[in-house]
Amino acid sequence: MLAGRREAELKGTAELCGGTSLVVPTDVTDPTAVDALFAATEKAYGRLDLLFNNAGRGTPAVPIDELPLETWRAVVDLNLNGAFYCARAAFGMMRRQSPQGGRIINNGSISAHAPRPYQAAYTATKHAITGLTRQIALDGRTFDIVCGQVDIGNADTPLTQRMKQGVLQADLSTAVEPVMDPKHVADAVLYMDGLPLEANVLFMTVMANQMPFVGRG
Repeated sequence: MLAGRREAELKGTAELCGGTSLVVPTDVTDPTAVDALFAATEKAYGRLDLLFNNAGRGTPAVPIDELPLETWRAVVDLNLNGAFYCARAAFGMMRRQSPQGGRIINNGSISAHAPRPYQAAYTATKHAITGLTRQIALDGRTFDIVCGQVDIGNADTPLTQRMKQGVLQADLSTAVEPVMDPKHVADAVLYMDGLPLEANVLFMTVMANQMPFVGRG
């Protein structure tokens, strides 16, 4: 099941995947739309074995006092509430189905460990995802529901093109940052999903090796 706001992009992804992927246009900030997505999943397949919570957004780099409240709310609504709505629905399906259980993988971020300058909303929500991951991993034990998180640093996608032109650093200088092939992220998620439910990768960091994150950069 491929879910996202834009049907055309979802269909493009489905073509890349091949097979029989089902496209379900969904705004994950809308709990009713999320419930409809999981109802469609149950109708199509009868069960759910994996949820990858991948929806997210950032903001322009501005000091916290210049961040519009409506932007703060929009980021929280997508990055945190959307992940919660999907995890909640998935958890319920996995708990009810027979055989019971399944896996939830949340897309965290390097920012779940260390912030970039002037990214209060993004950083706060990614730290919150870490808490959500831990809570689901704990609460899911009884039902064979496992939860892990992949924290990604500088995958080479349209969202990270700015890294190649230069981005703000902790000392407020600007520097170009290395990026990596997003296939490495996909491989990491596939590895996590390929484990039996008796095992879990609670947290995995996949990052461009030379990006300024480890130690003092």
